[in-house]
This record gives sequence, structure tokens and C-alpha cells, in this order.
Amino acid sequence: MKITLKRTEEQVELVKAMASKNRDVAYQAQVALAEFIGPVLAEVIAQAPTLSNLFTKFSFNEDDNASIPLDLYYDITDEDYLTVWSQNVAGGLPSNAATPVQSEMKFTTYRLDSAIDFDKRYAARSRLDVVSKTFTRLAQEILLKQDRNSAALVFGALAGNGKTDNVASTRGNGHVIGANSAGRLILDDFNRLMTRAKRINQSWAGGTPVGEGNRGVTDLIVSPEVVQSLREMAYNPIGTRNPDGSAISNTSASPIAATDSMRNDVYAGAGIPEFYGVSIMEIQEMGKGQRYNKIFAGFSPDVEGPGTSGGTAASANHVVDFSDSTHEIVLGLDRSRDVMLHAVATDSETGSEFSLAADDQYSVRQNKIGYYGSVEEGRMILDNRVLMGICL
Repeated sequence: MKITLKRTEEQVELVKAMASKNRDVAYQAQVALAEFIGPVLAEVIAQAPTLSNLFTKFSFNEDDNASIPLDLYYDITDEDYLTVWSQNVAGGLPSNAATPVQSEMKFTTYRLDSAIDFDKRYAARSRLDVVSKTFTRLAQEILLKQDRNSAALVFGALAGNGKTDNVASTRGNGHVIGANSAGRLILDDFNRLMTRAKRINQSWAGGTPVGEGNRGVTDLIVSPEVVQSLREMAYNPIGTRNPDGSAISNTSASPIAATDSMRNDVYAGAGIPEFYGVSIMEIQEMGKGQRYNKIFAGFSPDVEGPGTSGGTAASANHVVDFSDSTHEIVLGLDRSRDVMLHAVATDSETGSEFSLAADDQYSVRQNKIGYYGSVEEGRMILDNRVLMGICL
């Protein structure tokens, strides 16, 4: 992400005026730049390819007592109660509540902010590069906070519903399945994940819900290592059965390969934008020892264990305590349903979603120019059944 101020005559003069010895002129110039650059920062934050922007955004006036009419999101003949996950404060522990579909749901918002300054002499010398990098840094800090909050909510909700308990009659109902092979994804993992998603998405009466064809997994959020294992399918034989039809083991030397057309697609598109009808999103924060894996492990979930190099098969009867050092989570989402919501308050005067103001705390002796930016938002997951996972 990079914000650049073009070196036009108007912008050069505006930046110079920010360093004026006349305090009124300097402050007015700082306010004018904030009004100009604020909507730009809001647009940059909204379009950044982060976990935060997987949520569906809607705006409300900051003076409103905002709420969501759940019956407009769900057919009351299809759903009875929803398990809604949300946070009450920024960085807080996600909590869940069973909410009737017929109700009006109030939600809590919180403020994410950042402040940054630079030496006034850079403005006096028309250093637009320094001013640009200042605003870039401010936007990055807001994005980082949004991403951390989003990750805590998503992985907290997945961990809360990914558990497979030790009661035989209720095993196999968790949102996280174990991968069949140690350290890699295979076609059977995609297939079993889709089936589990269908079973979890029954109607409240235990039948087929309206729009069943749209319920499943549309996106997988994965680590670079997982994408590597998918690329291997282009040149390594994979499958779930040996040539003689027996079940595959982790020591099998020659299982049946993927279809030629699938292998050709993987080979031609090494970036893997889509696989087996599921969109693949590769991010650095996923993987063993990485930020999101640690967040998921922090909730100490018991999940279906993956297959191991020792020959243990993935099974609902094989329950493990997820550990960041030995396991990796793959996040599955159903983005066909607008249930991961991002509520953003808009300024009642300007209509902007991002508030940027000149920071007037600095005295003449400090020789600083500062800006303060903030966004008021709330995030919620109206139905936790849109979240699935694979444990590697």
C-alpha cells in the first residue's frame, strides 16, 4: 500500500503553508489537507486485500443507535435461532449469543485510531514524499488493527465451533476436519470439507434449507506452504486410493493421480486462484508459527486430528488439542451469504467513514505537524456456520 501526493503547484503551496509562522494560516492549511486526504485514506483502507475486507461492509450515521433486522437476512421458516459472534471492545475476546431470527439485533461499536507527526521543516521544504509516507503509515496502522480484530473474531468463532468432543454420539459435528495426509492437502480433504459444510447447514427443523445449493465453502484462506502442496499436484501423483483400490496410507508409493485436466490447470496457473471450485487466498499470516495460527491456537480448541506420517488417519475419533508448533489451520468461508458484517459509522457532517483531523497538541517549540485518524466500527458474524477449517 502506497499513498503518493502529486507534485502540483496547488499541493506544493498547501504543504508549504502548513509550516507558516502564522499559526492561523498553518492550522488552516493542515485542516485543508486533512479534508482532502481523508476520503483517499478511507478508499485505500476499504480496498486493501486483508482478512478484514472479507467482511461485508455497511454504513450507519454515527448518531444512530444502530441495529440489524435479522429477519431481513434470514427466512424465519428456514432458521429459528442464530449463534451470533461479536466483540464488545477492540481486541476483546469474541463472545457468542443465541439470537432469535425474528429479533432486531443491537450491536456494539469501538474506535480504532492512530496518530503520527513529522518535523515542520519537511513541509517548509515541500517534501511531499515525507508527507505521503506519513499518511501511508497512518493508514497501515489502522489496517493492522482492523486485521487483528477481524482475525480474533473469525478464529475465535471457528475455535468455539470447531471442537469435537469425546461423546461418541456427537462426534463429527465440528467445523474443523483433519487433513488426510501429513503436511498437505489432497482432493479428499476438499471433498470431505464440502460434505461437512452441507451437514452443518441443515435447517432448524433438520431438513434441507432454502438455497441449499449456495451453502458450502466458497473460499479457502491458506499459507504459502499449503499453496505449495497444491502446486505439487501438477507433477506428483495424488489421490485417496492405491492402484489396487485399497485405502491410501502415508507410505503409499503410487496412488492414483489427479485428473489430467486438473493437473494441467494447476500447472498453467501456478498462482492457484481457484481449485476444485474453491477460491484460494494465500496470505503470509497463515501457517505454523505465524500470526493467525497462533491466534487460533490461543483459544485451545480440541479438533479432529489430521493424518500423521506414522499412518494415523484423519477421523472424528482422533481428537487433538490444536498446537501452533505441530498443527496448521486452513480457514474455509462461505462468502455467498452476507453474514460476516462490518458496520462503519459515518461522520454526520462530512459523510466520511474515516475521520482525519489536524492534531493541535504541538506547541511552537516542538516544531511538529501532526495528524490524528480514526474509524468507528463493529464486526459480527451472524451465523457461525459460514466458517469451516482443515487441521494439518
